[in-house]
Amino acid sequence: MELSVIYSRALAGIEAPLVRVETHLSNGLPAFNIVGMPETAVRESRDRVRSAIINSHFNFPDRRITVNLAPADLPKEGGRFDLSIALGILTASGQVPEGLLPEHECLGELALDGSLRPIPGVVPAAMASRDNNRRLVVPAPSASLAARVPRAAVIAAPNLLTLCAHLNGAEPIALAEAVTTAGHSDCPDLSDVIGQESARRALEVAASGSHNLLFFGPPGTGKTLLASRLPGILPPPDPEEALTHLALQNCQLQLDQPDYLLRPFRAPHHSASAVALVGGGSRPRPGEISLAHGGVLFLDELPEFPRHTLEMLREPMESGEITLSRARHKTTYPARFQLLAAMNPCPCGYLGDPGRACRCSPEQIQRYRGRISGPLLDRIDLHVAVNRLPARALLQVDASGESSLTIRKRVMACSARQLARQGLPNAQLSGSALQRYCHLESSQKRQLENAADSLQLSSRALHRTLRVARTLADMAKCDIIGREHLLEALGYRSLDGSQ
Repeated sequence: MELSVIYSRALAGIEAPLVRVETHLSNGLPAFNIVGMPETAVRESRDRVRSAIINSHFNFPDRRITVNLAPADLPKEGGRFDLSIALGILTASGQVPEGLLPEHECLGELALDGSLRPIPGVVPAAMASRDNNRRLVVPAPSASLAARVPRAAVIAAPNLLTLCAHLNGAEPIALAEAVTTAGHSDCPDLSDVIGQESARRALEVAASGSHNLLFFGPPGTGKTLLASRLPGILPPPDPEEALTHLALQNCQLQLDQPDYLLRPFRAPHHSASAVALVGGGSRPRPGEISLAHGGVLFLDELPEFPRHTLEMLREPMESGEITLSRARHKTTYPARFQLLAAMNPCPCGYLGDPGRACRCSPEQIQRYRGRISGPLLDRIDLHVAVNRLPARALLQVDASGESSLTIRKRVMACSARQLARQGLPNAQLSGSALQRYCHLESSQKRQLENAADSLQLSSRALHRTLRVARTLADMAKCDIIGREHLLEALGYRSLDGSQ
């Protein structure tokens, strides 16, 4: 047979479109051509494939070889097609039977000695091959990661010769098995935090309803300490969220993700560029907001981030995704994250601190707070002051509070209540769902109207206040929103009108 077809997978965002690697051997002067919009790394596979075939004790055909990567309009990049090209040549030259190949999809970069090196994007490929009822052949170092996809049939190939022996039926390779670990043992515990009852309460509210949260207060009061405890009280992700998180992490070459069953917690430095935060590049890659999908994005020293960088968060916070458009690429990544931020009240940090005077002028304070726009502040549900504690309270031996495990049990019960009622967290309720699940009495409506006028709440802030009130009612196991829930929710809008 002089024509063969091998199935493979490209990588486009967190999708893995099918690629047909068509190989034809024809008469004429010896040549090796690859067509189908290959980039430099793909074109260079000619030398890697030739050496790998020879060093694996096969014969490299002394004929004209044409390899077509279809569809032709899909950009092909990286060394992920090396294995498919090599198998295509061996099949077209009759050295490997084609009987089992239609049941497989092959990915892997070949070394010159025929061994297989790991590649990124095996998780999306495993998801796609599973949906097409095919087995996925990947390099052995990547097999455990790909095998974490439920019901995916993954074959770990250490080298080209061993894989060909499997296809010949001489030495079958068993399906790879995933090795997973799960738990919250490494998460910092909230019992380490002394005092700060209002901030601890806000953390539980944010975790229970997936609300965005902003801590503000003087330096050294425990804002970052509190923020680092949020992962330990969050409910575990559902299997679909965990798989999406794993696929996003696997867009880069990472061989192991032991914590993919935990919600991600990303904390970029304030010097991070806009591309690092939201994603991008000539070949779009996911940024921090996508890597935090289903989890928490923590921005410490929020006003120190460039304003134009922070403004890029506004659309993803509403839509839950980010679309990166380039001349030759257009990629959409999920970005449904929970924003957790911390800031000082002024440049020196001591505005409102009874123990130390503020040195900032009103203009400096206004300029500092102006780095955070009103539309972005609108999208943060909870604004919580973290004040300085007296030394006596900090030095008490028995001052620790509830543990993260205790709070997490309440958070999981509250989250289960929301999912059973509406199928999603309260923070994601749409406008029509607000009217259905956040019903208010006439007196409560008047109270909310008066508070909205005095605090100058926008429509978005008003709706977010209702969502927080719904979460507070769920935490109290109440079917309807009470007056106390509405008052507490309004108390969390303390920074509105301060810009």
